[in-house]
This record gives sequence, C-alpha cells and structure tokens, in this order.
Amino acid sequence: MKTWLSILLTALMGFASAVPSQAQVKARNGMVVSTSGIASDVGVEVLKKGGNAVDAAVATAFALAVTHPAAGNIGGGGFLVCMKSDGAVTTIDFREKAPLKATRDMYLDEKGELIRNENHLSVRAIGVPGTVAGLYKAHQKYGRRPWATLVQPAIDLATLGFEMNWSLAGDAQYFVEQKSPFMSRYFLGETGKPTAPGEVWKQPALAGTLTAIRDRGHDGFYRGEVARKIAGFMQENNGLITEQDLARYEAMERPPVKGTYKDYEIYSMPPPSSGGVALVEMMNLMELADFKKLEFNSAAYVHFLAEAMRRAFADRAEFLGDPDFNPDMPLERLISKAHAKKRYAEIDMSKASVSDSTRFGQLYDGDSTTHFSVMDGEGNAVSLTYTLEYGYGSRMGSTELGFIFNNEMGDFNPIPGTTTSNGLIGTRPNLIEPEKRMLSSMTPTIVAKHGKPYLVIGSPGGRTIINTVFQTVLNVLEFDMEIDKAIEVMKIHHQWLPDRINYEKDLLSPDTGEILRSMGHAVVEQNSLGELMGIRLDAENDVMIGASDSSSSEGKASGY
Repeated sequence: MKTWLSILLTALMGFASAVPSQAQVKARNGMVVSTSGIASDVGVEVLKKGGNAVDAAVATAFALAVTHPAAGNIGGGGFLVCMKSDGAVTTIDFREKAPLKATRDMYLDEKGELIRNENHLSVRAIGVPGTVAGLYKAHQKYGRRPWATLVQPAIDLATLGFEMNWSLAGDAQYFVEQKSPFMSRYFLGETGKPTAPGEVWKQPALAGTLTAIRDRGHDGFYRGEVARKIAGFMQENNGLITEQDLARYEAMERPPVKGTYKDYEIYSMPPPSSGGVALVEMMNLMELADFKKLEFNSAAYVHFLAEAMRRAFADRAEFLGDPDFNPDMPLERLISKAHAKKRYAEIDMSKASVSDSTRFGQLYDGDSTTHFSVMDGEGNAVSLTYTLEYGYGSRMGSTELGFIFNNEMGDFNPIPGTTTSNGLIGTRPNLIEPEKRMLSSMTPTIVAKHGKPYLVIGSPGGRTIINTVFQTVLNVLEFDMEIDKAIEVMKIHHQWLPDRINYEKDLLSPDTGEILRSMGHAVVEQNSLGELMGIRLDAENDVMIGASDSSSSEGKASGY
C-alpha cells in the first residue's frame, strides 16, 4: 500500500502534474474523478485505506484547495449530495453567506445605479466562506476515517510542494502582468520569482491554515487565530466580515430535490442552489418528448432543449432563493409532472419563444467552479461542487493565511426591482440580506437505479452548469451513451436572459445553426461549456466507469 509520502514524491517527479484527459477509466472498488490528477489520487488512497466516499470527498476537496486554487478552496463554498449504501440521500449546503453588515443596496451609488465592479471585484464582494464548515459537517455525520488523516495530505502537498503545471504557470504570469496586488505574489517560489513549469511550488502559509483546520476542525477556521486574521484582513481593507460572522456560520443539511425520469431517480441540490429544481423541471419536459421523431442534435432537438431551458431559467429567476429567507417557494409545483405538461404545451416546435424581461428575471454566477464525483465499493456516492465565483475569486487574500477569498456576493441581485434583457436581475427572492445565502447554479447530482447510484455527475461553468449537467444526464439516460461520450458531445446553453443559444465551437453544424436562426433564435458560438466530471456504474458487470472532461488539462479519473 502506498504511503502519503510516496504519493507526494510521485507528484514531485511530475507523474500527476500533467495528466492527459482520458476517455474512460474502469474500476471495481472505488473511483474519484476531479479536475486535478493529484487530488483524484489522494481521494483514491483514502478509499484504499478503508475510507468511504465521504472521507474520500473531504480529502479530495482539501487537496484541490492546494492544487487547483482557481476554484478548489477553503475561502469559498458549495454543495454536496451524498447517497448512502442503504439508498438514503442527503445534501450538505455550505454556500457562502452575506455578512451581518450587508445591506440590500450596498452596491448602489447615490443615484441608485450599480457601482462598476463593486459587487464582483472589491473586498465587499467577499461572502462568509462555507467550505470548511461543509466538509467538517459531512465528515462528522457520514465519514469514518479520522478527520486529521483526511486533511493531512493537503498539508503535505502545501508543505512539500508539487510540480508546477503549465496551466497554473500561465495564470501566474497573467497576474504578474496585471500587477494584481495579492495574486502577483501568490505563485512566487523560494527564489522570489513566479514558480516556473517543472519547478516545485510550495505554500507554507496555506499549510499553516490547514494545520489549524486539521487540529481543531470547524473551529480551526471559524474561531481562534485563523478567524482573527480573516477579520483583521477585512478591517484593514474596509471589508465587512467580522469574527462574529465567522463564529455564527454553520453548514446546513437539507433533503435533496428528487425527481424521476422513466425508471431512474434523480437527486440534486435544493435551494439556495437552483440546479436541482431546474434539472428536474427540464427532465420532466424531456419525458414528454418522442425522441424517435426528435433526432439527436437536429435543429428540432436543439430548439426543444433551448425552449425547455428558457422556461426552467425563467422559473428560477421568479421564485428561487435562500429557503431560510423564502419559505413560500413553490418547489413541489415547479418539479411536478403537471407543471411540465403545462410548460410543454406552451412550446411551439416551429419557432422560438420570446424572453420578456418585464415578466421574469435571471442569473449570475462566475465561471470558475470545480466539481468532483466519488463512488466507493460499498454503494456510497458523493457529488460535490464548490467555488470561489470568478477564477481565483476576489483575487484577494492574506499572505499570513495563504488562501484566496471568494467574490460570491456578486451572485445576489444587486439592484432591487430592476430586470433587463441583458441578464441583470432584480427579483425579490435573491436580494441581499444579512446572513442570507446567495442563489447558485451549482448542480451536483446523483442518479439512482433500483436504489443504487447509477450516475454521479456535476460541472463548473457558472451559469452554464445547470444545462451541461442536464444534457449529460439526458445523454446517459435517454440515449444510453457511455459516460465519456455523454460528457464530450455538443452542449448548448440558454438561460432565458440574454435571449440566445450558446453552443460549443465547431460542434454545431452550419446548417443547423441557420435553421435555428430562421426559427427566431439568436445563436452564439463559444469555446466550451462546462468541465464535467462523472462516474457511471455498470451494475451488470459491477464496474465503475469514470471520465473527466477533455477541456480539463489536469483532470483525471482515478480508481482501483
């Protein structure tokens, strides 16, 4: 059996720092798929040592905080969906919260207009982090390996370092060129220069923060020295977060959103994530379609997907927010088969609908999030998505603490009552309030068959997350695609406002694009949509099949 030291030495020799994307990986005893090969290997080692899927998820998440700092984090937040071996499903909500000093109009000037970048690129855009609380809560309730052993691999990676890859080195150069006050120094090596590809990058300050978390669990971050340093940083830079905010933060366990698609059960995140509600709503619409007459990726098929997305995202904007502040959300109606039938009847298969910004609203979310999927050999599964919001979040942090703060406050609706056709939303459920959790698009999902996990899937991508997960689930359940193909085939995105279809470059035929335009759709090309990490269980052969999206240069499915 490998020791943690041997894993780290392997990483230092470059084995895991430049893992090529793989079509699919098969294993019988356990699988972790993440955007960092090093982190995936850390998670699998936990499984080999008798840990369950929750233990592996905790270790993987902390490792990602070291190896994938653009989105892996202890300064942000996210969501975890867990299916236990007995078929029970639960979720952990560790979304960031607005500080106690936050106000509804905090980003507006004296004219009531949004101050440019104030809600995204300022210290006041930082929400109270939730990641450490969420991982600790999941472990305390459902893990079985000692907490310290799950945090230690991340400490070792931060202390001993790992080989700098080309992707991180490119980010380091970018921040130097931008003269970013914190980030231009973040990647410095022992020579005082940015760590170059192939060199070992060490993070001693982060190792110190992780050590406090290892030794004191939840309180190692939210109380004591780390909390004092966080609050001190905020006070020095005119931020809002205080020691009281940190001490009051708790992750929440919530029942999942549950839907069905034919013989499958779909479990995903409830609010304050909008992902589960929108996913189930769209899968209900798909269940009404005749796919024998609706050829995959034809113009008619893409049109139908876009119309389903349009309606789910409009409902998202009108109704969804933090459940602790919006107890009257009509969740059961939105995910009902009856609601889907009503929505289905509204779709004209010959022309595009029109998104009306005076009637409903929608959507923020940065594009730098990360997702990983875990299965163990006992029938437990974890789907976890967490984020800093933008790539590298607020691009701010304390040199004493070594991690990056989120900029999640930008996910709130910033101008009350103002919704525009370009996507600015002002609906009530997601307005800023003290200690409120901002609405999210993260969609960690587990699909079950006969009470056992069948598909574990999720993605980063900000506003595109819901739709990339939705299409991948549909590809597997309806079109019986292998997990790698389901991840790689063309995806589209429509979010109600702006009123347009985004599609992946070179994957939509010109003829299909022209037909869609003739139906009234605006069609816009972009490089990629999402970065999916998934596992499918081949129950007949008792094999887990994992795949990482080829758009992730460092992603890896690791199993044994």
